[in-house]
Amino acid sequence: MEKEYFAHESSFIDEGCVIGKGTKIWHFTHVMSNCVLGENCNLGQNVVVSPGVKLGNNVKVQNNVSIYTGVECEDDVFLGPSCVFTNVINPRSAVARKDEYRKTIVRKGASIGANATIVCGYEIGEYAFIGAGAVVTKEVPAYALVVGNPARQTGWMSKFGHKLHFHANGEAVCPESGEVYVLEKGIVRTADVTK
Repeated sequence: MEKEYFAHESSFIDEGCVIGKGTKIWHFTHVMSNCVLGENCNLGQNVVVSPGVKLGNNVKVQNNVSIYTGVECEDDVFLGPSCVFTNVINPRSAVARKDEYRKTIVRKGASIGANATIVCGYEIGEYAFIGAGAVVTKEVPAYALVVGNPARQTGWMSKFGHKLHFHANGEAVCPESGEVYVLEKGIVRTADVTK
């Protein structure tokens, strides 16, 4: 049976992986054992996907990204060039800590910028936007824009990746999609269409 995904001849795919239709795996990328990659993903050059990692559909992984065991990315996640995840909070070369891996979840539609570092054990909310070079050391709310080291929230982003400017009534409009967002008690959501 012919595979329904593309893997460059220089890539390595270990045993036990499930790879969705239309996914592309490029030069010098290593997908390790028991990974699950959804449909229409794109893994750039020199990517490492450690054992047991799960990627949803349409996940875009740019060049030189390391995704370690314990990471799960939902659909439509963007991982920028050279971003990296950790999976142990206090690594030591001489101390085995494989039983201490912490889970990191990147929710639907989130984007992580180039050279960002995601410290393990946290959740990055839906459509959150992690700026280039940021070091994430805590939970990131849905639609939040975070930048810096350590990463701090500086605003909110729409599903289309535009900074949201909330008015006194607690509403903002995405300039590209026209979708309305509501900010209530520090939480952003899309406006209820039944209002």
